[in-house]
Amino acid sequence: MLILYAVLAGFALDLLFGDPAWLPHPVVMMGKYISWFERAVRPRFPRTPKGELWGGALLALSLPLLTFVLTFGACLLARRVHWGAELALETFWCAQALASRGLASESNRVYSALREGDLNAARTAVARIVGRDVERLDAEGVAKAAVETVAENFSDGVAAPLLCMMLFGAPLALTYKAINTMDSMVGYKSDKYLYFGRAAAKLDDAANYLPSRVAAVFWIAASALLGFDGKRAFLIWRRDARRHASPNSGQTESACAGALGVQLGGEAWYFGKRYKKATLGDARRPCEPEDILRANRMMYCAGILLLLGCAAIRFAIVRML
Repeated sequence: MLILYAVLAGFALDLLFGDPAWLPHPVVMMGKYISWFERAVRPRFPRTPKGELWGGALLALSLPLLTFVLTFGACLLARRVHWGAELALETFWCAQALASRGLASESNRVYSALREGDLNAARTAVARIVGRDVERLDAEGVAKAAVETVAENFSDGVAAPLLCMMLFGAPLALTYKAINTMDSMVGYKSDKYLYFGRAAAKLDDAANYLPSRVAAVFWIAASALLGFDGKRAFLIWRRDARRHASPNSGQTESACAGALGVQLGGEAWYFGKRYKKATLGDARRPCEPEDILRANRMMYCAGILLLLGCAAIRFAIVRML
């Protein structure tokens, strides 16, 4: 039951406080490890496609393994001290593994800038949460980028870590965050990371395969519960989820597009190059700043529904054992 209590408390902490900047965060340490690996280890491998693949594979193996061993060991040590120490540590790390409050806060900054008519400020704000080039985005493009990010990151920032921690506590959730952090730092199809980041990208695809689909189902349920077009969210999800280049990103994005009645995806610029991405949903109306708030409401509701569902299943299993 300790894991269940830690997850419930961690979820509440994330909703209330998010990630205060002054607190040390495991993802920061993961990022430092990746940067060190690129600087100190990557050059030791041949600068050939095969050498880059092997170097990236070592990174993709070492960081998740180190993360799990260190966090699981810390939880074991805390348990030896007192069960309350283990509960506190698990709760703290569970809260840090979740990102619903931070995601809403960052996207709300985009909304506020758009409402004030400050396009430059809106571009600066959305650049904090997207990986694309933002200089060419108009107001609608900024709003679409923010909505896409809220929908996509519900899967890897809320649903996936929540499922992991319900299964095996904070160590597994932070191991997932290590995989996700690698993908966000090196999992690009750019010249620099085409081969080196491939293992990280494939590992992230595998880790997100089931969570992204679970996340889409709960997003659809949340959209119906909140009075959005839940039926259309389901239909667009079924129609468009596989159109996205990523096997996972289109799941919640398509459900969100259907619920809002807007079209997401389409042309985007990355590192100065234009990419023709598939469109998700139908453009029944232009995407507007208020859609950011609507997406956040669905994100919060879907997260709570998923938490309650997972908690009920874990409680039932624990009672049977």
